[in-house]
Amino acid sequence: MSDPNLFAHDPFARFQDWMAEAEAREPTEPNAMTVATATPDGIPSARAVLLKGVDRRGFVFYTNMQSRKGGELTANPRIALLFHWKSLGRQVRIEGRAESVTDAEADAYFASRPRISRLGAWASQQSRPLPDRMTLERQLADLDKQYPGDEIPRPPYWSGYRVNPHHFEFWQSMDFRLHDRTVYTRTTSGRWTLGKLYP
Repeated sequence: MSDPNLFAHDPFARFQDWMAEAEAREPTEPNAMTVATATPDGIPSARAVLLKGVDRRGFVFYTNMQSRKGGELTANPRIALLFHWKSLGRQVRIEGRAESVTDAEADAYFASRPRISRLGAWASQQSRPLPDRMTLERQLADLDKQYPGDEIPRPPYWSGYRVNPHHFEFWQSMDFRLHDRTVYTRTTSGRWTLGKLYP
């Protein structure tokens, strides 16, 4: 049983508790999250990615840094994450700033990926126009010959982001749409304040 008193002061503890329940009950990819970015002039975009690590430093995901989201985060590091666990009737919204993970972290995660996924990171010019599917498959086949073994270096443009949050919202579905919404906001001193929102 989780300690509710801990949740009053620690949004990370609440998140880990909810994630553990999602991992036990959500049928497909409980670590899937929507990542929302925006250009400096406020044009938004969103896409689903997979959470690959979380601790008190933040929430980590990996991507091609030359993708649309990578370009937007370079220009504007403000970011929002959304977890939606339909089977639990829960959502978690997170707002913060993105920063790059270290090269050592990116190298370690890249090395843990399946071989074809590592080759795919080289073959895919993510977010750029693709003439046809055959072009991608041909590039992948060429890379398969170039790197016949398991030693595949990490592309210089492929790495990860850590989202350092300043705001959490935990949303729990309730009867008659009288949902429970709990928010945590980080103060300038680094402490978290706890509050509620109308549903």
